[in-house]
Amino acid sequence: MSEKVFTYAAPALKFGSGASAEIGHDLLGYGARRVLLVTDPGVAATGHPTRIAEQVAARGLEVTTYDGVHVEPTDESLREAIGFARQEGPFDAILAVGGGSSIDTAKAVNLLTTNPGELLDYVNAPIGKAQAPSEPLLPLVAVPTTTGTGAESTTICVLDVLSLHVKTGISHPALRPTLAVVDPALTVTQPPEVTAAAGMDILCHALESWTARWYADFEAKRPEQRVPYCGANPIADLWAERAMTLLAGVFRDAVRDGTDLAAREQMAMAATFAGLGFGNAGVHIPHANAYPIAGRADHLVPHGMAVSLTAPEAFRFTFDAAPERHVHAARLLDPSVAPGPDALPTVLTALMRDIGLPNGLAEVGFGDADVDDLVAGAVQQQRLLATAPKSPTEEDLASVFRRSMEHW
Repeated sequence: MSEKVFTYAAPALKFGSGASAEIGHDLLGYGARRVLLVTDPGVAATGHPTRIAEQVAARGLEVTTYDGVHVEPTDESLREAIGFARQEGPFDAILAVGGGSSIDTAKAVNLLTTNPGELLDYVNAPIGKAQAPSEPLLPLVAVPTTTGTGAESTTICVLDVLSLHVKTGISHPALRPTLAVVDPALTVTQPPEVTAAAGMDILCHALESWTARWYADFEAKRPEQRVPYCGANPIADLWAERAMTLLAGVFRDAVRDGTDLAAREQMAMAATFAGLGFGNAGVHIPHANAYPIAGRADHLVPHGMAVSLTAPEAFRFTFDAAPERHVHAARLLDPSVAPGPDALPTVLTALMRDIGLPNGLAEVGFGDADVDDLVAGAVQQQRLLATAPKSPTEEDLASVFRRSMEHW
């Protein structure tokens, strides 16, 4: 029997320049008195976390700051953050200020300071035990300082397991932040290369949500079987489509001129909309491929860049599962593109070239000899691949990786 039910959930949202100045008020509303602020050294250097901590403290709350977040978190870096929180706590709320790395670290800290066990107990199978939390988590306020990850809206914490050279995650509705505070003014300090990579993450969130397997095409689930990623659905579609429309108008401008506040605000809005969409519909092949790309590279490949590197070929592969959706998405981004299986790959590669992203996997150090290893990493991401509009075999994934060595 086919599914007839889809689910939708989202954090409370506060959006607009200056919104981050009101967080003390918001935390008081959650009954907080002792707050752990989680951030990374780069974001700390901007002064945003200190300013926010001072504004929160001015409301009478005690703030302890952890600024040791690792960019692209690992199991080791998460354990360090959890250890700090356990030693300095207890806390009654957590405040994440930063990009996806800070927000994901805060999610793991929240989970492991309120629930028994160790990190791998909660990591997705087959890497971990995929255990569900047994105790309620603390209120988590997420304040993104980059426009892209959508971590402020999602139920996912992404990490590298160093011993296995694999990127995986923890996925449970309890991890979703209580409140997302999106203040576009915080993103002005983003350098162009970060704006480019993070913006591609936004775009792939929207595209993968929009092209995901339709929720009613899954087999019917029992209530206890429902997962955060339920497939494309009417509500997630609205967010994804609007995110793509916004990006079409401002993405190149935001990369070209980081001081363009109007473009920054529209990028932040697009990131928020895409997060509200994919946080329920899900993502699929480009994100599944990104995990081994980032985990197996011999240098840092930012998440948004890793996602984008196989996106054109991934969408060429999925085209025949939903041709009209792929063409519609391509024409939202470029109304002049010709319809057909090349439409979305053509639009994406032109955009990637314009914003200065690498010309395929070869440019970040991969070759044909790495394909089998990349496929082995991607097939471990069954939670994501299950959402693809057509199920890829290992041979299909290998073809996507090989065709992604160079784009232009």
